[in-house]
Amino acid sequence: MASIPNPLNNENPNKNDTNPNNTNTIPIFISTESLHAILSHQTLIDHLQSSLPAASSTLQTPIRQSYSVSQSSSLLLMPSWSSSPCLPYVGVKLVTYFPQNSTLNLPGVHASYVLFSSVTGQTLASMDGTVLTLYRTSCVSGLASKILARNDSETLVMIGAGAMAPHLIKAHLSARPSLRRVIIWNRTIEKARKLAEEMSENAGFDGVCFESNECLEEIVGLGDIVSCATNSETPVVKGERLKAGAHLDLVGSFKHSMMECDDEAIRRGRVFVDNEAALVEAGELVGAFERRVIEKGDIGGNLVELIKGEKVGRRSSEEITVFKSVGSAIVDILAAQLVYETYIGKQ
Repeated sequence: MASIPNPLNNENPNKNDTNPNNTNTIPIFISTESLHAILSHQTLIDHLQSSLPAASSTLQTPIRQSYSVSQSSSLLLMPSWSSSPCLPYVGVKLVTYFPQNSTLNLPGVHASYVLFSSVTGQTLASMDGTVLTLYRTSCVSGLASKILARNDSETLVMIGAGAMAPHLIKAHLSARPSLRRVIIWNRTIEKARKLAEEMSENAGFDGVCFESNECLEEIVGLGDIVSCATNSETPVVKGERLKAGAHLDLVGSFKHSMMECDDEAIRRGRVFVDNEAALVEAGELVGAFERRVIEKGDIGGNLVELIKGEKVGRRSSEEITVFKSVGSAIVDILAAQLVYETYIGKQ
């Protein structure tokens, strides 16, 4: 594949365009550097808000496939496709999960995203699926906080300091410019301190104070928005600590054994999801249903319904809202569309 590292370069030896009928299309590799240069959290939030409702009705998204590569390792395939003239693509995210990589000082998850034309079947582009996932996941949360969090939100509490955390912080700051304080907590406090320092130096948000704190119970009650990105199997957010009017954003859990908040948070909050898969995958919700803390009928709606105004979001300044996301191939292909079409448009 041809690699063109600078998305702002006016020369384009591939002479690609975004017309899927172009028979001269040469597959391109969009480097991680280029992907960062193309995407911003604000532009992706706006793109998801404008395109997600229509795309949800035209895209085919089969259940993700998982294969055991070894006793501890696996390969996941997440396909989606559309024949709509507005979204003429087939996309597949390929993910490998090798948890033993920690002993090699390597990430346990690696991913690539491949985009094809749904008109001709030609390969159009491949890109870093890991980085794409960080952007799309955080921007789904950002879009939800744009709809559900209070307009006067000032303090963001970030629980977790891994790869997802800086993206979530930037997405929430982009969605809620009223935020002026970010408090970061991590089980290893040094990681929280380091992220706070990095964000202070490089985040690019004037007037925002970044700090770390090792007392989780204390800072949860300060958050107008509380965002969680952990792999915890025991609740890190106690519902009794949430302030009136808070918005709780849950990103980390993706299987039944994982949960980032307790039943009290679900009981006190009005719960929304990114898509229906969260109702059967997220440990917080599956457990709450089993224990009859809430019923499935109590869910306030999904993200598409909120965008379209079919479901009411926040109803009062005192209401606690909860947003649980598990991800989907729909937002993968929409993020890839934005990257590819912006890249080609700048050549």
